[in-house]
Amino acid sequence: MCLAVPGQVLKVEGDALRTATVSFGGVTKSVSLALVPEAGVGDYVIVHVGFAISRLDEAAARRTLEAYANLAALGSSKGTEG
Repeated sequence: MCLAVPGQVLKVEGDALRTATVSFGGVTKSVSLALVPEAGVGDYVIVHVGFAISRLDEAAARRTLEAYANLAALGSSKGTEG
């Protein structure tokens, strides 16, 4: 199973080999934009193993991040029951 995570592009660097600083809910990582050369600052991208693999709109990114947060909350509440 593969997991790709949405994040927001904060900064873009380079010309031929573009990379971006991408924020994942406050955690930032350096990501390759080789597969999504049209991505720019402010865009949301789906990232898998250090590569942005597609752009997506803000509403879709927020829905996905909310779903991840809800799953994390469910997982942490299991440890407090019983």
